[in-house]
Amino acid sequence: MLDRELTALGQEWTTLQNNYEQYEKGGLLIKLLAIALCAAGFALALHEMLIALLLLVLWLQEGIFRTFQARLGARILRVEQGLKAGESTAFQLHSEWLASRPGTLGLLAEYACGALRPTVAFPYAVLLLMVAALGMPA
Repeated sequence: MLDRELTALGQEWTTLQNNYEQYEKGGLLIKLLAIALCAAGFALALHEMLIALLLLVLWLQEGIFRTFQARLGARILRVEQGLKAGESTAFQLHSEWLASRPGTLGLLAEYACGALRPTVAFPYAVLLLMVAALGMPA
C-alpha cells in the first residue's frame, strides 16, 4: 500500500512541477505583452494615462498569476516532504488550500504581495517610470 501511495505522490509532484513551469512561461508572456503594449502605445501616441492603466492591469494580473504559482510551489514542497518521509498525503492540493484559504481581504493582500515581488514588479515599474518620463512636457 505504501508503495502505491508514494507512486501517487510522485505522479502528483510531476504534475505540479509541470504546471509550475507553465506558470513561469505564462508570467513571461504577460511581461512581454506589457512591453509590446507599451511600445505600441508610444508608437500610436496613446495618452500616457491609458498606457499606465494597461500596465497596471497587466502587473496586477501577473501578481494574481504568480500567487497561483506560489500555491503550487508550496504544495510541491509538502509533496517532497511526504516523499522523503515515506508518508502519503497525495492529491490534497485543493483540500489543503481550502483549509487555509483567507477571506476576500486576505486574498487581495496575497495578490498584492505577489505583484510587489521584485521578479514580478520588473519590468512594470520601469515601464511606468518610462511612461511618466516620456509623458512629461519638455
